[in-house]
Amino acid sequence: MKKLKAIWELMRLEHGVMLFLAILIGSLISQKTLYDNLNLPLLNIILTFFTALFLEASTFALNDYYDLEIDRINKRTDRPLVRGDISPKTALNIFYFLFPLGLICSYFVNMTCFIIALITALISVLYDVKMKKIKLIGNFYIAYIMAIPFVFGGATVQGSTNTPFSLGEINPVIYIIALIAFLAGAGREIMKDVMDFEGDKIQGVKSFPRYIGIRPSNGVASVFYLVAIALSFLPYFSSDFGVYYRNISYFILVFITDTILLSTCLQLVFKKQPNMKFLRKYTLLAIFVGLLAFLVGAFIGGA
Repeated sequence: MKKLKAIWELMRLEHGVMLFLAILIGSLISQKTLYDNLNLPLLNIILTFFTALFLEASTFALNDYYDLEIDRINKRTDRPLVRGDISPKTALNIFYFLFPLGLICSYFVNMTCFIIALITALISVLYDVKMKKIKLIGNFYIAYIMAIPFVFGGATVQGSTNTPFSLGEINPVIYIIALIAFLAGAGREIMKDVMDFEGDKIQGVKSFPRYIGIRPSNGVASVFYLVAIALSFLPYFSSDFGVYYRNISYFILVFITDTILLSTCLQLVFKKQPNMKFLRKYTLLAIFVGLLAFLVGAFIGGA
């Protein structure tokens, strides 16, 4: 049981589930736009689920493999490699096994999804191996990883593997949703930089706190959250967002998300030493509820 728990923690499988929810939301919006129904092909749902799960799990395993020394310095006992529950070789083998499986799954959705998955996966490996020490780039890479599943989902309903690469049929609403996810993701990553400040300093890693200080970095993270909060109300108040327009189910859930994010901003700005570990988990909950807002809203129509 302990080994299974460690493997789950290594692969962060809860992130894979959230990525799949983002893909599903993008798929549902595109399906509704193109075909005026929500009848997604079952095979595509299964393939996109395993694409998200396998690529997320494999790149997280690779991430922890390359982060082992800095995680030890930062006393990241939440990481199974630091605790010694899993060997570095096992983490690497998980990557070698799951990474190609994720790409194969995306290929059988359609060519657009395969190319999106391939580009994203290669960037992920490059980040784990090379870009991580340039955290100003890494912050926005992680934010991109949180945003691209919506676009990937929007592409899933475009046809078979013979369909040429095209993003032209994706509903522009999906790009707005992706932007909200991008902003929230950037805020969380800057918070992580604050958590990792001492280890990054020893390792010579450049990050927002290293350039501008811890308190200003908390302020920057808050700005990203506040812009995401502002954008999250657009679907409810603008008829351009179709099913989300005046959708009370969407509004209630997104209000919960925004309340969590706003309380996080207040703690980041006004507390001298906010509990960053708690706030990271708190904002992850906010993002999960936000995904549910878009998912529930896609099934339950607005006014």
